[in-house]
Amino acid sequence: MPVHEITDPDDDRIADYRALTDVELRTRWEPPHGLFIAEGELVLRRALRAGYPPRSFLVDAKRVDQLADLDTGDAPVYAATPDVLEKATGFHVHRGVLASFHRRPLPEVARVLADARRVVILEDVNNHTNLGAIFRAVAALGVDAVLLSPSCADPLYRRSVRVSMGEVFAVPYARLAPWPDALAEVRAAGFTVLAMTPAPDAVPVQRLTAGQRARSALLLGAEGPGLSRAAMTASDVRVVIPMRRGVDSLNVAAATAVACWELGRDDPL
Repeated sequence: MPVHEITDPDDDRIADYRALTDVELRTRWEPPHGLFIAEGELVLRRALRAGYPPRSFLVDAKRVDQLADLDTGDAPVYAATPDVLEKATGFHVHRGVLASFHRRPLPEVARVLADARRVVILEDVNNHTNLGAIFRAVAALGVDAVLLSPSCADPLYRRSVRVSMGEVFAVPYARLAPWPDALAEVRAAGFTVLAMTPAPDAVPVQRLTAGQRARSALLLGAEGPGLSRAAMTASDVRVVIPMRRGVDSLNVAAATAVACWELGRDDPL
């Protein structure tokens, strides 16, 4: 595995990794260039196993041996000192390993639904930490796919990938548009759309019928505003996680995990 030494943080060969902490810049750079960044050895190995083609690797010079067993193909491996890494990326790369990967085209919604029994649908979830946590919960709790409204954050943004521990690579996802009219496509595919809300007329999630659980699409909104009125109207059932001690709701990632566990509690292990 040939390794190329980088001594200049402005070296064009590592342009993919520049200013990784600037969300606005990365949003303008990564999707248009068809790439995403994986941080940490575990995450990049999961990306490779999922079949994402690597563009390049950027590692702390002292950690090059961690990649020795990888088939890096034609992707170059760049090594630099921690100081150069920090100046190039904008933060201390304490995991010491970064990789740039090519994105893959998103699947059609119909294809995702055809292969799924249970899905999560997100409206306007723009917090990358929450999004990553949701993908990790979805993967762990037996949900088959995630559908995103057009304005949701990018699941392949570095923070989302890191928080998900690479599980964004394991869960199929697609953009659901136009929003919220495309929820009709989900219902037409035989799913019951379950809108999560603290509304007083909502059904406690543990009291859903077997029919409502059979092919369920769990619909959740962003932290704070929750679901829009239009999305709520397009759903089949309003569902609530019962709260105690006067708490009105959970963080959206926590609510996703609780509801997904409840919906799949009788699944065979």
